[in-house]
Amino acid sequence: MERIIDVSKLEPPEPLERILDSLAEMAPGDWLKVLHHREPYPLYGMLRNMGYCWSTIPGEVTSIEILIWPEEQEAPPGAELF
Repeated sequence: MERIIDVSKLEPPEPLERILDSLAEMAPGDWLKVLHHREPYPLYGMLRNMGYCWSTIPGEVTSIEILIWPEEQEAPPGAELF
């Protein structure tokens, strides 16, 4: 199931903190859609180390959307894999 958080209006480091808190609360089968105003490059290495995959795509409401899911799980709809 998709969970959505909007961190686009928050100042650092709050977006990173909110994203990590949301990941910790996800149930099996869930994925996270993050609405953001810029790419959070420090987050990507953390996600890799924590066993998550992600896809950064142009946003409909914000500049970008980041889809995040556990690496053992199938990619969510709309994820662009590279």
